[in-house]
Amino acid sequence: MRLLKSYELRELYLDFFRKKGHAVIPSASLIPENDPTVLFTTAGMHPLVPYLMGEKHPAGVRLVDCQKCVRTGDIDEVGDASHCTFFEMLGNWSLGDYFKKESIAFSWEFLTSPEYLDIPKDKLYFTCFRGDENAPQDTFSHDRWVEMGVDPSHIFYLDKKHNWWGPAGTTGPCGPDTEIFYDTGKPKCCPDCDPSCSCGKYLEIWNNVFMEYNKDAEGHFTPLAQQNVDTGMGLDRTIATLQGVESVYDTDAFAGIIARISELSGKNYKDSADTIKAFRIVADHIRCAAFMLGDPRGVTPSNVDQGYILRRLIRRALRFAMQLDMPEGSLAKVAEAVVAQYGKFYSELADNAARIYEELDREELRFQKTLKNGMREFERIKGGFTDGKIDGASAFRLYDTFGFPIEFTEEMARENGLTVDVKGFEEAFENHQKKSQAGAEQRFKGGLADTSEQTAKLHTATHLLQAGLRKVLEDDTISQRGSNITAERLRFDFSFGRKVTPEELKEVEAFVNAAIAAAAPIVCEEMTPDEARAQGAIGLFGDKYGERVKVYTMGTFSKEICGGPHAGNTGDLGVFKIKKEEASSAGVRRIKAVLE
Repeated sequence: MRLLKSYELRELYLDFFRKKGHAVIPSASLIPENDPTVLFTTAGMHPLVPYLMGEKHPAGVRLVDCQKCVRTGDIDEVGDASHCTFFEMLGNWSLGDYFKKESIAFSWEFLTSPEYLDIPKDKLYFTCFRGDENAPQDTFSHDRWVEMGVDPSHIFYLDKKHNWWGPAGTTGPCGPDTEIFYDTGKPKCCPDCDPSCSCGKYLEIWNNVFMEYNKDAEGHFTPLAQQNVDTGMGLDRTIATLQGVESVYDTDAFAGIIARISELSGKNYKDSADTIKAFRIVADHIRCAAFMLGDPRGVTPSNVDQGYILRRLIRRALRFAMQLDMPEGSLAKVAEAVVAQYGKFYSELADNAARIYEELDREELRFQKTLKNGMREFERIKGGFTDGKIDGASAFRLYDTFGFPIEFTEEMARENGLTVDVKGFEEAFENHQKKSQAGAEQRFKGGLADTSEQTAKLHTATHLLQAGLRKVLEDDTISQRGSNITAERLRFDFSFGRKVTPEELKEVEAFVNAAIAAAAPIVCEEMTPDEARAQGAIGLFGDKYGERVKVYTMGTFSKEICGGPHAGNTGDLGVFKIKKEEASSAGVRRIKAVLE
């Protein structure tokens, strides 16, 4: 088995599939461009959903990438040996080209060939879809692994929970998968132990998804006209396997970051279970925060949506940095190590380094003030608990309103001869999460994920809106910072440092409606990013795009790089009306508008 560094694995993977006829495409933004059903890009498939549904990709039908991803469902679990919020997903794609036969052969060659990973064949195990009322058992994948030389005793059929990849949102392309596991050498926990077990014997390192079906809003599965392959190999997890370490935090990817935390804190990473946990949380959260802040569609800390998640990560990192006695201003210094580790491949980190450090310093200072307010509130209420116990609702208010971690509340309670109703706090926290989740689901339901005619019209209107803002505000640096578009309305976030006046909003509205009245045809052309730039198209450029892009032109009003659905003519849109303009976060404004 080859001992590789993380950057070597990334380069080796991309090179392998390049030699197999795949075009290397850059990572998309962490902020989904055309999918308001999720806050962040959580898998490699998200940016490619339109192409999985049949739209032509400018780079062709065979693609390979290393996609930046964020998953936040397990933030509170970060600190153990395996959980991370940010990760890199290596993926190869077939858009209606090859299917199971070739995909499995590619995976087998990359994993076992001495030229590539050289993993011993007897260390690999596999799972395939068992079948149910919606789709048959995937015997083809099973038999193909056997053809490659796999012992049938190393292949397991599992149910949809384990071997089915659902759509990115509630509807869309989906299908069975075959997963690849590495035997860690740990003993079986029981005679029936298989790769579905969580005992740690089997570690998943690769997942080949075969998108054969489309799930509609009623939950029906129908065969896709275009069969696709979508694979995902977690870089951190695979490199930990190759380097023979138990935790992703012990790989070279984290070595420089861990060393910087040790330097700042004066503590050793593995002094105790507490220091291990604190080091990992600071390392993971600041790595993730740096990628969010440095993203071309940059996120800033706020109390809603992506900004809320970013703020939560930074503040949790600060809490554990304080436990490690790290001095003020340490978070930005940890981020310097992140940029040093990843800035060469992800140039946006190096390009936006100053912004990353500035925002971390600002949020750290802001939270220090919040923490002081929470301590004052604690002092105010501590004498009101006659039974000597701080009730769960009060503990949760300290957390929710003042950003006061429950651990801080417990510690100060002990110092004052009090206890905390932790169970009551957890119940209040759980109720809050359920309400927040329900609100998020309602807020992000629909949008560009449904590609309906009305949604496409509103998406088209955002192009005209951005062009109007640039013209009226006389600022060509204005760029999109996020959007949420449903069939009823659009929400558009853009970079701008002040409130837009009512008079300016009227001018922007008039610009959009003039474009609509002109009934300009909407023309889509494929070209290189350099050609798009030369023609004056709006785009983030940098490393965001591949060799060819789609440019949508709307008369003389708008020319923009985009991959989402559009109307055919500006005259189809209706009457554009701005309903509200407000601050979204520092340096970012938000407009809500409709088509009447």
